[in-house]
Amino acid sequence: MSKSNKLKIFNDPIYGFIRIPDALIFNLIADPYFQRLRRISQMGLSYLVYPGAHHTRFHHALGSMHLMQEAIQLLRFKGIEVTDEEAQGLLCAILLHDIGHGPFSHAMEHSLVEGINHEAISHLFMEVLNRKFNGSLTLGIEIFKGTYRKKFLNQLVSSQLDMDRLDYLKRDSFYTGVAEGNINAERLITMLNVVDGILVVEEKGIYSVEKFLMARRFMYWQVYLHKTGIVAEQLLIKTLQRAKELVGMNVELACSPALMFFLKNKIDKENFDLEVLDLFASLDDIDILAAIKQWQHNTDFVLSKLCGMILNRRLLNIRLKNQPEKEKRFNELFGNFRTKYKLSETETSYFVFRGIIENKAYNRHSQNINILRSNGKLLDVAKASDHLNLTSLSETVTKYYICYPKDDL
Repeated sequence: MSKSNKLKIFNDPIYGFIRIPDALIFNLIADPYFQRLRRISQMGLSYLVYPGAHHTRFHHALGSMHLMQEAIQLLRFKGIEVTDEEAQGLLCAILLHDIGHGPFSHAMEHSLVEGINHEAISHLFMEVLNRKFNGSLTLGIEIFKGTYRKKFLNQLVSSQLDMDRLDYLKRDSFYTGVAEGNINAERLITMLNVVDGILVVEEKGIYSVEKFLMARRFMYWQVYLHKTGIVAEQLLIKTLQRAKELVGMNVELACSPALMFFLKNKIDKENFDLEVLDLFASLDDIDILAAIKQWQHNTDFVLSKLCGMILNRRLLNIRLKNQPEKEKRFNELFGNFRTKYKLSETETSYFVFRGIIENKAYNRHSQNINILRSNGKLLDVAKASDHLNLTSLSETVTKYYICYPKDDL
């Protein structure tokens, strides 16, 4: 796999110039599996709420790799041993950590395949690439899986304060224009250290961690779980659900061969083999959008109406509450729409439905963010902070939503 390392930098709107450190990283970026990330939206259908949110998983992967380079340099400066092989493994792991995302990222995570998440698919991609690159990714895969002996290396890739989260908060804040989500990633990285093999934050960085957790909370409720984004995502999920239902009834639908394969077949953890992986790798946002553009003219009322709603941004109305919608009100909305269009209960459920969303900005019971006190002791950030809101951020917030076509009722 020899290839000339001609491209040495990317110009990124967040960090400026991002350096590609070696030929292996360059060749990974040049691989078709990775280039596909240029066609996978980072934030699903959030551009229907925030018009600037058109950045891709490709942007995010490069940004995360850049922050990892900064973290490696900083830890080495503080006397923490990170060998050249470990550094390359870290960069491979963070570069490929999201390569398993399907079209529109999280929005369709369980629509095409069942019981297998994007992390597991990322691992499968890494194994294939490892064979392609003669075992060069073995250490990176161990770090990604968390099986490598130095735990802090995995924490840099996957934890509550990793390079992935630092980049997506800063990047998503930039592209959406939501200033509350902006964080000082460089300051946070500067405050990192390692004690007893565990990644920690020095005490003087506690306010930066507080800002990071608050920013994460703002971004979830203001952006990632924005009610309009939720209903758009649900419409996309239901569109694929209806398409699968119609294909199961032998109705002909026009779409790419790869998409048709996933519509026809139930793919789960048991049968997700290398052949399926190649078909999955040929899917991106374009397949879905092209199919939706054709399906909007389908004779099936449900499919055509769902597609038209997404394409023309004529979304369902959504109400978000702290308590579930009253059963009487839900049944009234459901019955009115069903009667108006003479639909079955199943067909009506595509347009009148309800659900639950949950969010917890900080999990005190898994991969804690530890603060290194001046006396050498470690303390969980929620206990070390004098910010009253930080403890409440570790509580799960639950909200209930109901969606229905307001104009039709």
